Amino acid sequence: MTDEEYMQIAVELAKNAEGWTNPNPMVGAILVKDGIIIGQGFHAKWGQPHAERNAITACSENPEGATLYVTLEPCCHYGKTPPCTDAILENRIARVVVGVQDPNPLISGMGIDLLRKAGVQVTVGILEKECRELNAVFFHYIKEKKPYVAMKYAMTMDGKIAAYTGNSMWITGEIAREHVHRLRHKYMGIMVGAGTVLKDDPRLDCRLPETKNPIRIICDTNLRIPIDSQIVTTAKEIQTYIATASADREAIERLREKGCMIVKVPKLGRHIDLNGLMELLGQRGIDSILLEGGGTLNWAALEQGIVEHVYAYIAPKIFGGRNAVTAVEGRGIERPEEAFLLKERKVTQLGEDLLVEYNVVKNPSLKKPNP
Repeated sequence: MTDEEYMQIAVELAKNAEGWTNPNPMVGAILVKDGIIIGQGFHAKWGQPHAERNAITACSENPEGATLYVTLEPCCHYGKTPPCTDAILENRIARVVVGVQDPNPLISGMGIDLLRKAGVQVTVGILEKECRELNAVFFHYIKEKKPYVAMKYAMTMDGKIAAYTGNSMWITGEIAREHVHRLRHKYMGIMVGAGTVLKDDPRLDCRLPETKNPIRIICDTNLRIPIDSQIVTTAKEIQTYIATASADREAIERLREKGCMIVKVPKLGRHIDLNGLMELLGQRGIDSILLEGGGTLNWAALEQGIVEHVYAYIAPKIFGGRNAVTAVEGRGIERPEEAFLLKERKVTQLGEDLLVEYNVVKNPSLKKPNP
């Protein structure tokens, strides 16, 4: 087998921990000796042993002289766990193949340099694109100190997310809806606007077995959220932030008594400053957010430049209706050259529905939102 084939196995191993390692990266590792895989492991959960140590522990024979394939540069500092470089050297591993260099300034290249100076042969950049994509959230969060925001919506072939009556249950089938819950597990937080809470009274939880609930973030500029909504009444069970510009002390105190955490954010125009909110959430260790907003919040998120990725679930249906709701509303753009551009398409069949994904390109031609 080639280096690329062994690294692909490590990539697939890393994916087993999706949703459990935040804000740490997902990492997979395998040990190969005389052409045979003798150990494999992945970083299973934040605070637990790293992939390299798990692979070494799982070895079926002495790893001395073996080659270690690992999707991310081995750490060389003390955090929740000891340095993985120590374990590599202690076990006399002869060669280390790294998928991508760690962007964390505590490591970034230093783990590789340490191993090379100790006489270990190190190869870097095998399946680098795949290893980088595996941890798109981690790379963004380390660099920007803000959550990676992925916007999600389900729509008909004519772009409607609800009928003109407001009824939206259900646009997509069960397979697509299950996939959404997997995203709720994958991303650390989930964000909607007050309008969605008023209209749908959702729980915004994850209902699949062996998954976790995302941290709920409600953008509520003027504190319109009902005190008897499911979000508020379950706030002591599921971590919940209410982001607001309101100074209504009584309303704030009532929500706090129910278990909600209040985040005060200044206004930008008529709504809260989403970039300011992302900075505050990033400081609280939230590395990623699934945006399940309505058309107003989706537009604001795009206009303020916080969206990195789009998940569009498309059902083979047509609703029609001049007043039917669309996924992105707001004022819209004036000229085609101001459009939000998308790149790196990925299409997945989910039953009768299609999931189309894109990364968002930052468009310098787009007008800045008015303060």
